[in-house]
Amino acid sequence: MPDIDRTILLEAISALTGSTVKPFTKRRRSILYDELTTENFLPTVFSPTIYTDPGLPVLMHRLSLKAHSGDSQCDGASALRKELFVDMENFLDPRFDYDFRRRSDSSECTRGGEPYTRPWGWYRFALKVLDKYPDGNTWLGPNGWRSHSSFREWPVSFHGTSIEGAKGIARSNYRAGGGQLYGRGIYSTPDIDIAEHFTMFKKFESKNGRTYKVIMQNRINPAKRVYTDEEDYWLIPVPEGTSAVQEKQIVEVSIRPYGILIKEV
Repeated sequence: MPDIDRTILLEAISALTGSTVKPFTKRRRSILYDELTTENFLPTVFSPTIYTDPGLPVLMHRLSLKAHSGDSQCDGASALRKELFVDMENFLDPRFDYDFRRRSDSSECTRGGEPYTRPWGWYRFALKVLDKYPDGNTWLGPNGWRSHSSFREWPVSFHGTSIEGAKGIARSNYRAGGGQLYGRGIYSTPDIDIAEHFTMFKKFESKNGRTYKVIMQNRINPAKRVYTDEEDYWLIPVPEGTSAVQEKQIVEVSIRPYGILIKEV
């Protein structure tokens, strides 16, 4: 077991989702619960309004900012956090965990025909995604240490937090350089350094007294990805007015998380 263990992982998932995430217990299985799965993980991170009152994410964000500034008025935040429960055995796949903190190299690498820099300095907890989707596992490519792409695999992208949210941009519009309107959707990047920059909203202090950053590692469907004018910013469009069911369907065929990366600050 690494020094970044599953207790810290649960805290990281809580930071990503804005909820208090707990493992299942025998008692919990006998009553109603909101379950976090690999299939609804990214929609939960991307669009908490699907699962909570629409005004809650904005309020939670404001409380979070107050908490980081030492404002004692944010004590009510914990009461607002929604509880989610996760079956750790069905959510995680330890066979594919990897400690990228222990080595590094500068060799060129590609995934899905795009340059890929391994997340050196991070510990990856692998999600259990094999055989989870009806189109099979080709999107992941073959397992193993390799520098080349595999036929029909998807490129890798990273998601530190809602990029449009970190820029203070409204959910309905993202107007970036040159006045280009990119639109509502999921923004991710193939550059882990860019994703790490946006973890300023996803840092969390563990109960062990240490502070960590957390990033999602994804595969993105090249047929659904939109390039923006800003270098290394990719968009999966999700039009305004899309229902929760449609939004989940769009996400499922467009971008799939397969790892959670954690780094001590």
